[in-house]
Amino acid sequence: MTWLARGILAASLVVAAARCNSGSGPVAGTLTLSLATPNPGADGAMLLTVAGPQAITSVTAAAGLRGFSQPLSTITKVALTGPLTRGAVLTIGVADVGQATQYHATIQSVAASADFQLRPLAGYSLTVSR
Repeated sequence: MTWLARGILAASLVVAAARCNSGSGPVAGTLTLSLATPNPGADGAMLLTVAGPQAITSVTAAAGLRGFSQPLSTITKVALTGPLTRGAVLTIGVADVGQATQYHATIQSVAASADFQLRPLAGYSLTVSR
């Protein structure tokens, strides 16, 4: 092999290695779902749906809450029980946190903690953030 060929091969390997380590690929991590509620502490259960471009990889309820979910997929239903307050209620694992804006959470129903009556959903919302 000539010196020129060796030089080209070495330069090609350096460029290929730099592309592999560029960090531009998917980065797995977690996203937080935060609740806005007109009845902080007075709600005891919520059914929600999380949807995104890829299946979520984990579901973790915030401290003081219990979470129950279907098999994890691109559309996953989650039930949360316990005293629901404003702020973070659920953490989900995702394959690429760079796609955070493509994940959405929708509240299906909320029940009062005192008598389990379903509440009107006006004033409730969920936000997904990194």
